[in-house]
Amino acid sequence: MSELVEIEPRELKFTFKLKKQSSCLVRLSNKTDEYVAFKVKTTSPKRYCVRPNTGIIQPLSACNFIVTMQAQRTAPPDMQLKDKFLVQSTAVPNGTIDADIFPTFFSKENDRYIEECKLRVVLESSVVKDSPASEEPLVARESLVKDCLLVKESHIVKEVPSVRVELLDDQPINLIHAEDVTDLRSMISRLELKLTEVDGMITILREEKSRAIQERDRLQHEIIPLRGKAAAKGQAGFPPSFVVFIWIVGIALGFLLLP
Repeated sequence: MSELVEIEPRELKFTFKLKKQSSCLVRLSNKTDEYVAFKVKTTSPKRYCVRPNTGIIQPLSACNFIVTMQAQRTAPPDMQLKDKFLVQSTAVPNGTIDADIFPTFFSKENDRYIEECKLRVVLESSVVKDSPASEEPLVARESLVKDCLLVKESHIVKEVPSVRVELLDDQPINLIHAEDVTDLRSMISRLELKLTEVDGMITILREEKSRAIQERDRLQHEIIPLRGKAAAKGQAGFPPSFVVFIWIVGIALGFLLLP
């Protein structure tokens, strides 16, 4: 099978300076009529940041990724690093986009063809030599700046909170994905909404309890006078009018019964 992706350069050259970051741009060219997915891995994920570390290259197109070496506090022995990078590429269905990339694309378990290319790291001293041969041409510098600007403007380069980089032995590094952060934020928002709803229900229940207590107290105050009136009626006996009526009837009967 012909080569899917051409990679340039094959060596990642970093200008080393203590406590300073250094970046290197890598260009991937798809010379085929197929959509090609790529993935970048490294043996030293804590030392480097790759953006983007996965992507899709359309047919007969090219894209770039940038490798940034984090600021180092000490220089390596003899300015040599054994760090390696692995670029994997594989053909994917037409129309595939970056969001459709799955880890299974780069799995060899299903006899899938995975093209691999190893890149080594080369450190260059930041000390400028007097020799004219060591001076970098101005045109090359301008070209590198333009490439960097193109990468920043490209839709392939995505600014994310963190980049997931894997080891060469396919062991994932436990870093937090941008989508994981989004899911956590969404979960927190849903929990806060539920807490707000619960607080509202608690407030309503408290108001109903307060109204019930007030209604109970009002009924108790109304019942007390009614009980007093009922007790007074029970102790009063016959009303005065009824007593006078009986007295008059008794006198009349007395007159009638006299001889």
